[in-house]
Amino acid sequence: MRAAGTAMAKAAGPVALSDRRKFIIFGIMAFGQFMALLDTQIVAASLNSIQAGLSAGPDEIAWVQTAYLMAEIVMIPLAAFLSQALSTRWLFTLSAVLFTLASLACGMAWSIQSMTVFRAVQGFVGGAMIPTVFATGFTLFTGKRRAMIPAILGVVSTLAPTLGPTIGGWITDEASWHWLFFINVVPGAFIAIALPILGKVDEPNLGMLKRIDWLHVASLATFLGALQYVLEEGPRHQWFEDQSIATMAWVSFVGAAVFLERSLFSTMPVLRLTPFRRPTFALACALSIVIGFGLYSSTYLTPIFLGRVRGFSSLEIGTTVFVTGIFMACGAPLAARLTTLLDQRIVMASGFSLFAFSCWLFSGVTANWGFWELLPAQAVRGFAILLCIVPSVGMALNGVPQEELRYASGLFNLMRNLGGAIGIAAVTTWLQDFGFIHGERFGEDLSNANTSGLAQAVARLSAHVSDLQHARLMLQGELAQLVTQQALTLAFRDVFYLMAGLFVAAMVLIPFARTVILRDDALPLEAH
Repeated sequence: MRAAGTAMAKAAGPVALSDRRKFIIFGIMAFGQFMALLDTQIVAASLNSIQAGLSAGPDEIAWVQTAYLMAEIVMIPLAAFLSQALSTRWLFTLSAVLFTLASLACGMAWSIQSMTVFRAVQGFVGGAMIPTVFATGFTLFTGKRRAMIPAILGVVSTLAPTLGPTIGGWITDEASWHWLFFINVVPGAFIAIALPILGKVDEPNLGMLKRIDWLHVASLATFLGALQYVLEEGPRHQWFEDQSIATMAWVSFVGAAVFLERSLFSTMPVLRLTPFRRPTFALACALSIVIGFGLYSSTYLTPIFLGRVRGFSSLEIGTTVFVTGIFMACGAPLAARLTTLLDQRIVMASGFSLFAFSCWLFSGVTANWGFWELLPAQAVRGFAILLCIVPSVGMALNGVPQEELRYASGLFNLMRNLGGAIGIAAVTTWLQDFGFIHGERFGEDLSNANTSGLAQAVARLSAHVSDLQHARLMLQGELAQLVTQQALTLAFRDVFYLMAGLFVAAMVLIPFARTVILRDDALPLEAH
């Protein structure tokens, strides 16, 4: 009788909460998720300032971002196990406390080594907040109310990394890079205090910690951490031509093999792969990889273009890319509404089509494009990404049994982050390769061109410069700068063409997913 009563209490925990309290709990957790995702990109526009402040080398400063991403991607799938063992409330509270302390430590870092360690801690504990919010939202709400969960979290997931460079650049210009981290202290403390007071969502099961499969944990960390390192550092070091990249790739492969074996045969796996038994979930994860590819790559490419081709400052870049965030926020309510009125596959196909169209618009870029020229492409992309994310979350998590919901949330979010890591690595490599190819073609065209025009330019320049050799060097420098600018612009065109093709090709998978019917009086039902 006591066991039955306990089971009933566990099942009735979130249901017994008032609607007002449910919304407050979910809102606080969503804000925590926003903080964790914002910090993935908040340092992007301020790395030069951090480098100068810590006296770090050009190769070392990249670890301010890499350490965070490596640690975050390891924690995301582990969060499902830990939320069961510690309970959602206490895992999130502990994460908020440690995230706040790690942020404070990052702001007080005295060397690049200390910053790297503190950023890794910050990313690791912040990673627990990301999938936990998804699972909690789908636990607290049922029926058509669930339609708002993907919309809200879709805005958070897309807006936070998009606004990161903008907010970071503004803070650094107005205060200093230290405040990139200090701004987390007050909100983090608020979450750590408020969430325990509001009530429990589920019960802890501390006995799980005694039976944890540490080999499974180690293999997961090795697999994902090494993979993230390869994807982050590969483009900078010509991939497998570098011995360290090749070594880490093998380490990741071995870790993946051990992880898969433990996932299938461990008596207490830290990550269950059972959600993949549902074809709809597997397809949603595959589409999430593509969505992550597009979201993170486009967020990465636009500031790169504005900085390297146009020479925009951090504040000018932030003002330009802010347009995407505005249209993301505006598109969220419509995306949520459409998923309750239409087949989710239709909504997702519309989103993929519009995202491909936005990439096609960007493929007409020239070296003179600025705010107004980029506005249409960014507006369409911001609106389209919510039409992609909202139905994909519903497809992935609606209909998942309650006991698998945490694991499904972790896996689904992991796929999007992996897609983002793969995307940034791919577009960086494409940009380098295409830039080199176009640069060579410009060089060949110049070498085959009529040299009389160049001679006349040197003569005109020498009229203002006494040294003819100096005039020739000045002209060569200007030509080299022009060739680099134009070659890089053409490379951006090629990359966006490929991204458009990827989204068009991925639409082949959409018809094979099952649509989800949301009802007010029942749990979601799947239908063909």
